[in-house]
Amino acid sequence: MLVYAVGLVLPALAAMPPGEKVARGSNCFSCHAVGHKVVGPAFAAVAKRFAHQPGAKAVLVHAVKFGHVGTWGDIPMPPHPQLTEQQLDEVVSWVLSISPTTARAAAPAAGKTYRYTVDGKQVTLNFPVYRPGTRKVTATVFRGYELFNSYCFRCHGEDAMGSEYAPDLRQSVLNGMTEAQMTQIAMVGRKAKGMPAWAGFFSPHDLKAIYEYVAGRAHRLVGQGTPPE
Repeated sequence: MLVYAVGLVLPALAAMPPGEKVARGSNCFSCHAVGHKVVGPAFAAVAKRFAHQPGAKAVLVHAVKFGHVGTWGDIPMPPHPQLTEQQLDEVVSWVLSISPTTARAAAPAAGKTYRYTVDGKQVTLNFPVYRPGTRKVTATVFRGYELFNSYCFRCHGEDAMGSEYAPDLRQSVLNGMTEAQMTQIAMVGRKAKGMPAWAGFFSPHDLKAIYEYVAGRAHRLVGQGTPPE
């Protein structure tokens, strides 16, 4: 098994179809997942939409190679000129082969909720901030702290305190920003506001960690500085 630092466990590459290997080796999984929407549609949704359509493979190969926008909304998919014709064919063939059964198996399970009390007020989250029975943060929240204060702090302020260059993300969370919304913004970027696209650098699991850290800060469950881990 391959165990990634973010805690994601994937089957050995040798057991993967060639197209999935190419997709995981490129930046496809920065914006897509097999069974659920991330920034772009789930691969399973693409397979379902294009099932039995004449010329579907050619259409999708062109979209992946040159980029595309419009079929799934107004968020553009960037071009992938680095992929060879064989790799493009393998990726698209794999996507089109995804069955509903595979999609259901890959979909995230419904999560439990976690309740905390801060200054007499109850906070309910869909992820744990602390390890069971302790006030030490989870490995995911700690990883979010490390990533945020290595990269995001340059514009969003050290310890997610905000700055004059970019919004205070703690307030964004309190105003309702979800993990999915933050992932979308981070992966695609906001060129007009000077925010780069992080697709291909951060994984969705990295951004999940960053979101959980920021949410912990927003709800005053995580303090300034290095959290106890």
